[in-house]
This record gives sequence, C-alpha cells and structure tokens, in this order.
Amino acid sequence: MHELAVTQSLLNLVLQHAEAERAMRVSDIYVEIGQLSSYVDESVQFYWDIISKDTIAEGAKLHFKRVPLELECNDCSTRFKPQEVSYECPGCHSSKVRVVAGEVFQLMGLDVEKGEPDRILEVSQ
Repeated sequence: MHELAVTQSLLNLVLQHAEAERAMRVSDIYVEIGQLSSYVDESVQFYWDIISKDTIAEGAKLHFKRVPLELECNDCSTRFKPQEVSYECPGCHSSKVRVVAGEVFQLMGLDVEKGEPDRILEVSQ
C-alpha cells in the first residue's frame, strides 16, 4: 500500500508540469524505478488509475524503466553491478561498498496534448 503515497506525489508532479505547459491532456508518463525499490509497477498503475480520475492525466499510461543496482567500492572505487547475492567488490574483494544506482523513483518525462501535435516533455531533476 506504500505505492499510494508515491503515486500521489507522482500525480502532483505530472499535473504541475502539464499545467506549466498548458496541456489539455496527459497521455503517457515515463518513470524510472530502481532495482532496490520495493514499488510494484502494477500497483502504481492501479493507484494511478484511481487518483488521476477527473484530472487531465486520467487514462494516462505509465511506462516504467527499471534501473539496475550498481555499487562502488569504497576502497578501490571500482563500480560494478552485483551478479550474485554477494556484494563483494570484484576488483579488490572488499565488502566496503556503497549504492550508486538502483534506489531511484523519479518522473523522467510525459507526453501531453496541447491542441497541437503531441509533445514529449523532458523533466529535469
């Protein structure tokens, strides 16, 4: 159920960007979700369909891109994507690592209709 809060935040962002562009309708939304995130795509879409009702984003399709986990060794600065359960650095075998990618949940862009040809908005963070 924690998807409801993040979906509400996403809707607020989408409406803010769409309003700034004077959009008539939002048709597609592009979201990055990190591998470490516990958010489930289908649950976010389910809540989206409920809370976006009666907004210009009603009926919009969410497109999810999963960001793989990436770690960096604190000892030798090797960046790697763990292939196994072990998060040991493949370069120096240190277990002192930190996450550098894979925890994100962010809006990347949206398709809007403005009474003219469709337009894709890139969202800067």
